[in-house]
Amino acid sequence: MAMNDVEICEDNCIHTDLLEKVRTGLPDEDELYDLAELFKVFGDSTRIRILYVLFQSELCVCDLAEALHMTQSAISHQLKILKQAKLVTGRREGKSVFYALADDHVRSIMDQGREHIEE
Repeated sequence: MAMNDVEICEDNCIHTDLLEKVRTGLPDEDELYDLAELFKVFGDSTRIRILYVLFQSELCVCDLAEALHMTQSAISHQLKILKQAKLVTGRREGKSVFYALADDHVRSIMDQGREHIEE
C-alpha cells in the first residue's frame, strides 16, 4: 500500500454506539475553531524561534531581534500575533517592553510537539 492510500470499509455499516460516544466527546464548533486558530500560530518557524528564546528569559524587542538576527519590525509583527494568541505577555519597564511566555502551557505544548516529532 502506498503512503497516500487509505483503506476504506468494504461494507457500509454504521456503528451507532461508537458514533454516540464520539459525538458526546466532541467539543463545540467555536472551541474547535479557536483550537485550530491557536495551532496556526505554531505554524511559523519564526514564532517558534521566538518562543524558544523566551523559554530562556524574558527579553525586549531589541534583544529578541539581536538574538534571532532579525529586524525589530519583523520581531514586533510576530510578537503581536503571539500576544493575540495569548502565548506571550509584555510588561513595560521604562522605555522598554519585555516579553515573556504567558504561562507554562506554552512550554508544555512545545515540549509535547518536540516529543512527537522525535518519536
